[in-house]
Amino acid sequence: MRTAKCTFCLIFLLVFSTGHVFAQQSYENRADIPSEYKWNLGDIYPGWAAWETDMGTLQKKMDVIAAMKGQVKLGPENLLKVLLMQDDLDQLSYKVYRYPQLTRDSDSRDQTAGANLQKVQIMFAKFGTATSWINPEILEVPWATMEKWLDSDSAFKPYRFGISDLYRQQAHVLSEDREKLLSYFARFNGTPSDIYGSITTADIDFPEVILSTGDSLHATYANYSRVLATNTNQEDRRKIFEAHYGVFKSQHNTYASIYNSVCQRDWAGAQARNYTSSLEAALDNNNVPVSVYENLVSTVKAHTEPLQRYVRLRKKILGLEKYHSYDGSIPVVEFNKTYPYAEAREEVLASVAPLGESYQQKVAKALQGGWIDVFESKGKRAGAYSTNVYGVHPYMLLNYNGTLDYVFTLGHELGHTLHTLLANENQPFATAGYTIFVAEVASTFNEALLLDHLLAQSEDPKERIALLQQSISNITGTFYFQTLLADYELQAHKLAEEGKPITSEVLTAIMKDLFKAYYGNTTEEDELLNYVWARIPHLYRSPFYVYQYATCFASSAQIYNNLMEAPEADRPTEISRYLNLLKAGGSDYPMELLRKAGVDLTKPEPVLAVIGQLDALVGQMEVEVGRLKDK
Repeated sequence: MRTAKCTFCLIFLLVFSTGHVFAQQSYENRADIPSEYKWNLGDIYPGWAAWETDMGTLQKKMDVIAAMKGQVKLGPENLLKVLLMQDDLDQLSYKVYRYPQLTRDSDSRDQTAGANLQKVQIMFAKFGTATSWINPEILEVPWATMEKWLDSDSAFKPYRFGISDLYRQQAHVLSEDREKLLSYFARFNGTPSDIYGSITTADIDFPEVILSTGDSLHATYANYSRVLATNTNQEDRRKIFEAHYGVFKSQHNTYASIYNSVCQRDWAGAQARNYTSSLEAALDNNNVPVSVYENLVSTVKAHTEPLQRYVRLRKKILGLEKYHSYDGSIPVVEFNKTYPYAEAREEVLASVAPLGESYQQKVAKALQGGWIDVFESKGKRAGAYSTNVYGVHPYMLLNYNGTLDYVFTLGHELGHTLHTLLANENQPFATAGYTIFVAEVASTFNEALLLDHLLAQSEDPKERIALLQQSISNITGTFYFQTLLADYELQAHKLAEEGKPITSEVLTAIMKDLFKAYYGNTTEEDELLNYVWARIPHLYRSPFYVYQYATCFASSAQIYNNLMEAPEADRPTEISRYLNLLKAGGSDYPMELLRKAGVDLTKPEPVLAVIGQLDALVGQMEVEVGRLKDK
């Protein structure tokens, strides 16, 4: 899902990313929207009565599985019985959760949906308790014995990978008494995130700014991003930048204390579970080598010239004497073309033709109605996402507004939807779900195909520049900036591991050095920007998470290059390797799935593929700017 728009992606706006904020096409009343542009939640349940029935069924099934405690280790028959029961529970959970969640997202004013969603969340807490004993009890069985059990019946095949992975991580599972001791501290693990959330939402007070037009507004997140993306007056952009970031600087010591607690918590947890570093502990769940993270950080930092080349080009096109961080979001050309949804739908459908007729037909099915909630309406959740209802079909949320950005959003979210659909069709439930480590590959690959298609359709230099800026901004924001943040996280956590102080001055110095390494002398030094570490929620809520956006981008770029550079006769093989990645779901470790698709993230080639793409796109933009001047 797209950056700053969807569930899989980061939900924050970056000073170096580009974007446009326009008035969205919206409806006052949801009832006025034609049914073909709304979700058909009847595919899940015909109404609340059927939902209530399944809620009761879920409770009964939980009671049954809870009664199996102590019996799993007695033999393979009992183990298989519990695994099948757990599958049944999990599949039913998809439906009973998504129905109220999607209903509420379509209209947050629906009190019934909100109340029923809370019922599900309470039920899930009980569900966790009812099934928490299963994995520890499985691990009581020696692996040699378990392996014989798994070989004894083909019905175990869907569960083999998950069980073997459980044993892989056994070295980091403690004795029962130690696990119990650690569990007492579990409720406090989220405290730094909770404090950060309170201070940046409920307790934050953004100052008022008076713009050159005489208009006044508060320097909130939304106003800040809107002004940076639409206001052509550099002084106005400076004012709101300083007002917005000044709020974070004013409490920099508090933010540093919160972040220090994050780093200390992560290191304590890593040591308790016998890991050598916080990073190793964070990556182990997906069996990702530490070298992948280190390779990403070192390779990107060594190849920042295309990024700096783009900044120099922006400065030249915009005619700025000095280029600041707050100049990174303004469009380089005035381009206000709108794309009706019907047109966007056809363009996206046509763009995926290189992936074959079957893939294109599945996209057409997703577009035909019932799967996508297209337009904004009063009370509807903002942004965009694609989510799964296993056993039914994926659902996509949009707030389509006719902008070029949302044409790409449609293509992006359909990438997620097709990934989910192919995984569901080709995997049993136990291995259908894929990890975030591969989640953004399909979405960004679709965007690359869409860019090729739209560039081939247009001869207008302004439109071509807008298209190129759209794609370049994805790379600068989703690849380069996320890697910069990943580097920051690694450096900060190492301080905790080495017993060194983590203060505001230290964190700001790390960020200052990183901006210098990435942007060189292309951008003026804005001292306030060095406090960006205080305004990025994921650093506090999900440590060592953002690097995956960059590795997904790298994987997608490598697969795209493999396809486009292959001889015509070899292209079907490359397409098949890519589609097999999507069909594989979570049936293997993400590194292994990517390797089969032609990507080895332990090597620099995938990372260099993105960097090469950026360099080529900037070169194309230079050509289009020249064409524009010649007109």
